[in-house]
Amino acid sequence: MLHVSSSRTLIVKAENLPRIGDRVVNQNLNHVGTVCDVFGPVSSPYAAVKPLVEDAQNLIDHTLYSVPSPQPKRKKRR
Repeated sequence: MLHVSSSRTLIVKAENLPRIGDRVVNQNLNHVGTVCDVFGPVSSPYAAVKPLVEDAQNLIDHTLYSVPSPQPKRKKRR
C-alpha cells in the first residue's frame, strides 16, 4: 500500500487489474477493505480501497491482495 488519501481511502499500486467490488485482504487473509475505484495507466494501474479497519495507517508498506468477488449467476433464457 502506498498511502491513505484525504478522503480516507487506501491508495494501492496494483500488479494485476482488480475489479470494483473485489475484497482486499492482508497477508493473514483478514478482510481489510473493498476496491472502490481503479485508475491510472493500463500498464501500471492503481486501486482505491475503502478500508474496513480503524487503523489504516498501519497497513502502509504492507502487501495487500485482492480476492475476486463471485460472479453473479446468469439466468438461462427459455
